[in-house]
Amino acid sequence: MAVVLGDTWRHPGGMNSVLPLPRIVSLEGCSNFRDLGGYRTVDGRRVRHGLVFRSAHLGGLTAADRRTLAGLGVRTIVDLRGIAEAAETPHAIDGLSASVLAAAIEPRVGERIRAALDEGRATPELIAGLMADHYRDYPQRGSPAYRTLFAALSDGVRRPLVFHCTAGKDRTGFAAALLLSVLGVPWETVVEDYLHTNVVWTGHVGRYPELDALTRAAMIEARADYLDAAFAALRADHGDVDTFLKAALGVEAARLRADLLED
Repeated sequence: MAVVLGDTWRHPGGMNSVLPLPRIVSLEGCSNFRDLGGYRTVDGRRVRHGLVFRSAHLGGLTAADRRTLAGLGVRTIVDLRGIAEAAETPHAIDGLSASVLAAAIEPRVGERIRAALDEGRATPELIAGLMADHYRDYPQRGSPAYRTLFAALSDGVRRPLVFHCTAGKDRTGFAAALLLSVLGVPWETVVEDYLHTNVVWTGHVGRYPELDALTRAAMIEARADYLDAAFAALRADHGDVDTFLKAALGVEAARLRADLLED
């Protein structure tokens, strides 16, 4: 297992090496767990390692995984899942000292997709449209949850922090993109980080076998069009990410940059 430690990956046996971004934390019972550190900003600074992690749900963590999270020093887990989702798959964090903050964003798109499937209306275009609509809703409907997350991100006592939803793809993907954008990471890099879910998330394996490949892909993939839809809605209402952060989430962008960036 490879674990992020400082600016390097530390491997069993003591060998250190610098590997390409994003830096994945390899866990037995969870996928899509990544350190958001290491990315360069447009002004040449870098996001600090080991302070903010993004992930899929933590309901399958093994004892070895919990030791890994303890080694990372995780103090806070922010759960973006809906209430029923969180109850169905509780965190497997016995023995960890991390506190859990509930920041629920209900997955309403799931109901609409399920209705389309049950009624035989599901097509790649319909599912993609529903997903884009879901993303457009994040800046407004999701703002109370993201306010909780970004307040925790701004609190040094809360870090290191991991935030997650079920897949670590949509609600988490928007949050990670918002944070990296506020920190000044170039948009192309932000999108690249978002799309990396398609490489490392394994939670979809074996699910939805009844769907044709294109319809299934529209449901399970992270797509740049979806993320673009969210940020277009954000800009339409607030102009830019700094204004959104202050007006909707009550957080100063300068505070995050001071805490999470290094020269």
